Amino acid sequence: MNGTERRVSEQCFHDRQAAERADTFRAGAALRFDTDTYLDHETWVRPAFMALGELRGKCALDFGCGHGMAAVAMARAGATVSAFDLSPGYVSEARDRAIANGVHVECVTADGEELPFATATFDAVWGNAILHHLDLAKAGQELRRVLKPGGVAVFCEPWGGNPLLNFARTRLPYPGKDRTKDEQPLSRRDLRPLCAVFPSVEVRGFQLLGMVRRVWRNQRALNFLDTADARLLRAVPALGNWCRYVVVVLRAE
Repeated sequence: MNGTERRVSEQCFHDRQAAERADTFRAGAALRFDTDTYLDHETWVRPAFMALGELRGKCALDFGCGHGMAAVAMARAGATVSAFDLSPGYVSEARDRAIANGVHVECVTADGEELPFATATFDAVWGNAILHHLDLAKAGQELRRVLKPGGVAVFCEPWGGNPLLNFARTRLPYPGKDRTKDEQPLSRRDLRPLCAVFPSVEVRGFQLLGMVRRVWRNQRALNFLDTADARLLRAVPALGNWCRYVVVVLRAE
């Protein structure tokens, strides 16, 4: 599948997904949420959001915004926020969510490999589960172009370093398993184009033992495993390669 076909397939998939969600958002109350609930819905989200640094007075971009919760959270933190997605359906949801939560977010439909923003526009860029959909040789250049000198980009991504997890992703059923047929979790090899254009590329793993939450919901046990993960990954950072997700932090000169 070539790049154009892939983008059309991705757009159609996510438009269908957005349409399925739309009926649940007819009332504005369904679009409202509190920031802490969003930041704590996965173990990596709050640490990743903190890596953006102080947002008040900054220009921020929600890169592949999807439902737009991150855009709203950044606006609440005092940033001037733009958001884009390849899916017009998700752009519409993100726009409605910003309005329902009383913040302004400039929402546009765009391709992460051809951004419609001026050079050196943003101090901070956020993305969740988006890099692994893209040609990073193209997207990395565009991302570096729109970041201001000294800017930071933070991405939360599914990680492909664990062969057992990859087997489960491919072969086993579990709740929330919903993805396009072409997408693959991010790998070290995928990061090479980003390393070529960013002087600093940091990768931090999350959910080593805690990845069992995909099939097991005992919160007391999960809290114990999350604590164990924090200690293990601090002591042996290389174990991050076996984690379910990573946070990638890119810093521009």
